[in-house]
Amino acid sequence: MLDFGFDKLALIGAVALVVIGPERLPRVARTVGTLLGKAQRYVADVKAEVNRSIELEELNKVKSQFEDAARDVERTVHQEVQSATQVFEQSWQNASGDAAALDYSNDGGYRPQYKRPQKSWRVKRGATPRWYKRAQGVRQHVQSGAARVARFRPPRRTPP
Repeated sequence: MLDFGFDKLALIGAVALVVIGPERLPRVARTVGTLLGKAQRYVADVKAEVNRSIELEELNKVKSQFEDAARDVERTVHQEVQSATQVFEQSWQNASGDAAALDYSNDGGYRPQYKRPQKSWRVKRGATPRWYKRAQGVRQHVQSGAARVARFRPPRRTPP
C-alpha cells in the first residue's frame, strides 16, 4: 500500500485547509473517513472471501484424496474376501470329496454340539464364605421391617 509519513499527511492537511476552507473541512474529513472505512471493510471482505474459496478448494482436494484412499481400501478388502472365499470353496470341495476317507474311530462321526452350562446366581452367592458375608454385612435371612426395627432398637431402661 501507500506509505504516508507524518510530514506527507501534514502537507495534505494544509493543502485541504487552503482549498476546502475551514468551514467545510470537518464535514469533508468525516466523509473521507467514512468512505475510507467502507473501502477497508470491502477489501477485508474480499480477502476473507478469497481465503474461504482457497480453503474450500483445499478441503475438496483433501476430500477427493480421502475418497480415493477409501475406494482403494474397499477394492483391496473386496479382492481379499474373494480370494479367501475361493480358497474356502476349493478346500470345502476337496474336503467333501475326501469325507469317505476320514477315520471316525471312537465316536462314529458324531460330535455333540457344545452347550453352555447354566449358571445360577444362587450357586454364585453360595460360593462366598459366610464369614466374608457377615463381615461385609450381607443379609443371609429374610427379615420383616418390624423385626429389623426391633432388632436394632436400643434397650429400654427401667425406672429405678
